[in-house]
Amino acid sequence: MTQYALIMLLAGVGIPILAALNAALGTRLGSPAAAATVLFLVALTASVLFLLLFGGSGIGKVAAAPKHLLLGGVLVAFYVLSITYIAPQFGVGNAVFFVLLGQLISAAAVDHFGLFGAQATTLGATRMGGIALMAAGVWMTQLA
Repeated sequence: MTQYALIMLLAGVGIPILAALNAALGTRLGSPAAAATVLFLVALTASVLFLLLFGGSGIGKVAAAPKHLLLGGVLVAFYVLSITYIAPQFGVGNAVFFVLLGQLISAAAVDHFGLFGAQATTLGATRMGGIALMAAGVWMTQLA
């Protein structure tokens, strides 16, 4: 479990860095959409290399997968496009604050209802209090 936590911690570290890098690229290119497209081309290349190096014959099963499972691509595109457009005007910290708040709310709902095959974890008072404490902590980081 520790290795999973570390990997996800690193993924979390990467989100504001991704936001800052892509916002700067969008500003330099004069187009958030162009910056997002470049990001996705680089991400596609990295994903294909990972697939080739570490295997995975699962790509052939995509056509049989339920189509709603492909909406994750739309969600990541929405995130990248919105953070690339908004971060230069709103600030990376402010933008990521609201992303984190949205993640807390969404994660609680996904876990509570076991949506999309996720392991169901009841949203009891203790867990709700912990999420509220996390939200308060994230909010406190934005106080000047």
